[in-house]
Amino acid sequence: MRWFFTFFFISGFCSVLYELVWLRLSMAQFGVTTAMVSIVLSVFMAGLGLGSWASGAWIGRRREKIGVPTLRLYAVIELLIGVSGILVPYELRLGHGILERLGSTSSAEYYVVSGTWVALTLIPWCALMGATIPVGMLALEPMFPKESSRSFSYLYTANVAGAVAGTALPLFLIELLGFHGTLKIGAAFNISITLLALIMSKTALRSEVAVASEAVSEHAPSATGNGSLLVLLFATGLTSMGMEVVWVRQFTPYLGTVVYAFAAILAVYLTGTFVGSRIYRRWSLRHTKETTLPWTLLALSALFPLLAASPNVGHRDSLRLVLGIAPFTGLLGFLTPMLVDRWAGGNPAKAGSAYAANVLGCILGPLLAGFVLLPWMSERWALVLLSLPWLVLGLRPVLQSVPPPSGFVARAASYLLLPLALGLFLASKSYEKQYGKSGLVLRDSTATVIATGTGTQRKLLVNGYGMTVLTPITKMMAHLPLAFLGHPPEDALVICFGMGTTFRSLHSWGIPVTAVELVPSVPRLFAYFHSDGPAILRSPLSHVVVDDGRRYLERTSQQYDVITIDPPPPVEAAGSSLLYSENFYSVLRQRLRPGGILQQWLPLADAQDLAAVALALRRSFPYVRGFAVEENGVHFIASNRPLPNRTANDLAQRLPPAAAADLVEWGPEPSAEGRFAHLLHNELPIDQLISASPATPALSDDRPINEYYLLRDELRP
Repeated sequence: MRWFFTFFFISGFCSVLYELVWLRLSMAQFGVTTAMVSIVLSVFMAGLGLGSWASGAWIGRRREKIGVPTLRLYAVIELLIGVSGILVPYELRLGHGILERLGSTSSAEYYVVSGTWVALTLIPWCALMGATIPVGMLALEPMFPKESSRSFSYLYTANVAGAVAGTALPLFLIELLGFHGTLKIGAAFNISITLLALIMSKTALRSEVAVASEAVSEHAPSATGNGSLLVLLFATGLTSMGMEVVWVRQFTPYLGTVVYAFAAILAVYLTGTFVGSRIYRRWSLRHTKETTLPWTLLALSALFPLLAASPNVGHRDSLRLVLGIAPFTGLLGFLTPMLVDRWAGGNPAKAGSAYAANVLGCILGPLLAGFVLLPWMSERWALVLLSLPWLVLGLRPVLQSVPPPSGFVARAASYLLLPLALGLFLASKSYEKQYGKSGLVLRDSTATVIATGTGTQRKLLVNGYGMTVLTPITKMMAHLPLAFLGHPPEDALVICFGMGTTFRSLHSWGIPVTAVELVPSVPRLFAYFHSDGPAILRSPLSHVVVDDGRRYLERTSQQYDVITIDPPPPVEAAGSSLLYSENFYSVLRQRLRPGGILQQWLPLADAQDLAAVALALRRSFPYVRGFAVEENGVHFIASNRPLPNRTANDLAQRLPPAAAADLVEWGPEPSAEGRFAHLLHNELPIDQLISASPATPALSDDRPINEYYLLRDELRP
């Protein structure tokens, strides 16, 4: 059986690897929007569920007529999964090309077409992944008949253990090899499973003959469950995946927005699940029926994140995460395989339908949390509502006139559940409460947005993480490229709205300005940071679009004289490379008029990030200049036509009076000429930035240098 554990460990590792990379490749092709992320994850889970159900049903109907040794069938499935690692990137790119040929579409049409393509691309491959457990159970049955009744939990535990490795190792592979190289590693692992399974199938054939007579007399125990088990399995998937969406918002203020923070949440989730599964495997050797205690503990632990993520409770940030979610996921790891084993009794067909019910909950949970609960209530109340099924189940001994059989400890826990749950709720508070009543809090399906502070100390936080402050740097993002422009500007585009400072400064030139912002609630806070915000938004020259900036550029046919970009901090933020990459610049270049200028601020970054972005810009534009920004990064300007060597006085003279006043509104120099002189004095040659790290490749969609940095940080002298 250790070989089967190895197979499913590697298979679980590859599944998470593919999920992470395919999600990112889909974002690059179709946009970094909440809807697209939800589509990709839902399609991935739908494929798993469909494959599990369909393979189980097929086995149930044809198990006596299958002419191929089961392990060889399993080997073929793993081979095809490996093929997916090579083909999916090309399929996604083909879908992007189809959308380009369709031309400009409405947002709804775009999602329908792109979502359909993603489904057609991923579901067949993910269905193969979902089919592995029922087929694996069928292969185990004649070889190890005494273990067949618990075969699902055995393979599930191995799969989850591999998935834990899949949350960490791919991050290092991506840093070293890029996304496509990492997919090739995954494909190689799948092919290794194929070869080992084919070799083992010869031994398995002899084993099946040897145990055939024993298998007749020692059938696996029959399934003992009823339909309520499927309801519970659906609920475990629904609540756990719904809570994961809530956890991301709750713990972002402490963990940040980098890919390693999201990987940490997934790693703790899966590690808890694996530990719980291992405990169940040992427990099930001696027990067949649990008391109400695990369900009561599940209900209580579902509320642990209330306290772990509360700002009034002092913990190390990593400890917050472990204490907050590991107990709940550990109990789920115990209960989920127990329910499937009980329902299926080793029957692959029934295991397939049970696992599919769980996966269906996993699909609906994030949609419920992200699009129904979080836009209308705080993370705390969303967590409470998702915990309700388990609170009701944990209170059964108290609520029922004839309570289920339980020991003293289990009954006592049920009676204590409600006061303990209430205590957790009252002892904790939402993250935004620490800012008192002076700030504003807005919620939508993308994020929880907080505006707080007064005067020049006002701040914008998205999911509790600081995005920007009122700074003259963001004013220069507007005035520098417009002043360098070789002709009077007609219009401008700003990608990433933030506090709206750059949008406001562009507006001071009296030209039409379009702003694109991913988070719907962010532009609604414009007036909090700028008193003239409502008047600017009412102007016929202002246009705000809620969309992914890159997706907007791909869908629009309009061209602009100036495009400014200020991706959300930090430079290492997950997904930010899609607004720094050579692939992005190739799209953006088509939306600049002849002689138009791109302006991009790269906040404080290390030598590798600076070199990667500078090289990507130089490969994309023939003319690029960079200026150090007050020890806070670099202002880049780039164009397809020569950038004139204007003096500070030349630049200042080109500003309209309103723009000149806007540039010096917050200092630090009293005049526009002084501001430009300070910036021009700190010009950085592009070749100098690139030569600081000559081995670093240009930042691209495949090599997001800025996001994956852990190895180089650890190896840096």
